[in-house]
Amino acid sequence: MKSEDTPFVGGPLDGRVLPVLLGITGHPPKTYRVPVPDAAGGPPTVLVYRRVPRPHAGRFALGHKWRYEYDPEGGGDRGPRWPWSRPGAKPDAAPERKGDTTDE
Repeated sequence: MKSEDTPFVGGPLDGRVLPVLLGITGHPPKTYRVPVPDAAGGPPTVLVYRRVPRPHAGRFALGHKWRYEYDPEGGGDRGPRWPWSRPGAKPDAAPERKGDTTDE
């Protein structure tokens, strides 16, 4: 598999450059989770990094390069954004259809 050296910004991995495996599309994953074991033997702490575009290094930069920025809140993956699951949507209300004239 292909990998790409990707810089990490913020958090405990700040300033490190790690090889990250690329997916089928040639991009690294959107989130990078790093489990850190607890010294007391408890459950591990998971550090979450989000993929963001890296500023272009020059005028001849080819393709997008990425970097990971620390997400201190560690917000979970939001998953697919379906039209009916956006904020303010009324899940119980049936959509009105034109031409629906059922008077009983």
